[in-house]
Amino acid sequence: MKYCRHLLIGLLALLLGGCGTTVHESLKVQPLAKTQQGKDKTIVILPFADYSYANNLETAYRRNLFVSENLTDQFVRYGFHLPVQEDVFNYLIDQNIINVTAYDNKKAQSLESELQSEWSDRMKGELQRYINLSQNSSSTSVKASPGTHGLTQQEVVKIGRHFSADYIVRGRIIQYKDRQDPSWNPLKKGIIPFVLGVENRILFGQADSAEYDRVGSMIAGGVDGTLIGDASSWPFKKNADLTVSGISQNVGNPIFWGAVGVGLGDMAHHTGKAPQAVVQLRIWVQDAYTGNVVWTNRIDVKVSPESVFADYQYDALFEGATEKAITTLIDDFTKTL
Repeated sequence: MKYCRHLLIGLLALLLGGCGTTVHESLKVQPLAKTQQGKDKTIVILPFADYSYANNLETAYRRNLFVSENLTDQFVRYGFHLPVQEDVFNYLIDQNIINVTAYDNKKAQSLESELQSEWSDRMKGELQRYINLSQNSSSTSVKASPGTHGLTQQEVVKIGRHFSADYIVRGRIIQYKDRQDPSWNPLKKGIIPFVLGVENRILFGQADSAEYDRVGSMIAGGVDGTLIGDASSWPFKKNADLTVSGISQNVGNPIFWGAVGVGLGDMAHHTGKAPQAVVQLRIWVQDAYTGNVVWTNRIDVKVSPESVFADYQYDALFEGATEKAITTLIDDFTKTL
């Protein structure tokens, strides 16, 4: 009785102690990480040219926002001065250098609202396909996107003079898309998808379509289940003289476990997929007094969850990939100062 009372008190304490909130904070520029390599120098970040067309994940505006915010953080970390990004944006619009309507995405708004309704998975897939077609068709003209046009040296110098800048930063987003992580690490795929997936590839190789790949996984699972059932005495004991529905018990176990293997193979085909965010960027830094390019480099970053227990949300993967790409590029640039 005393044990039950202590258990009840412990449960009540646990419930009362879990009534608070969990707070996660992340200061992007840590005070201790700041340096003075860019002291007394001003940098202007222009919108990046977007050649990625990954509209199913992020709009062009959100991609540029991710990039510019991470650039700002890294330049602040090195002690550079930067004008407010909205001021730069408004100046470029006033000078007819960029067109804000290039970020417009109204064509797919009604379809996106329908995507949130209670449609079947197949219907949602069709709606998403039309959204992608609409977004791609709205950006068929590459020159309509901010940053995709060229600037003369005089225009670069004019921007630098307006903001009293030392450097002008420009760049291009080459890739910004999701894909499936090709890794066969069982910590990422899961044990069953790994085993059956390996057997499927060894037996049948690369399939032409997802349906053929599904059949291959089911066959691999069925073969494994049959072999396990042949050596198993459950659910039927080994007795060739007894039958179940006319089937010998010696044959019943392979049939039972083969069916289980086919089911697991079907499940394995739909699981074990680890998402991967791919970000590829190039950055140019130009002298704001002459317009000459003083540094450029390109980077390709791929980020995927470390295991099945990691965060699989695409926003976290793309944030991590963008931050890593920008950090590496700016670290390389500051070595030339």
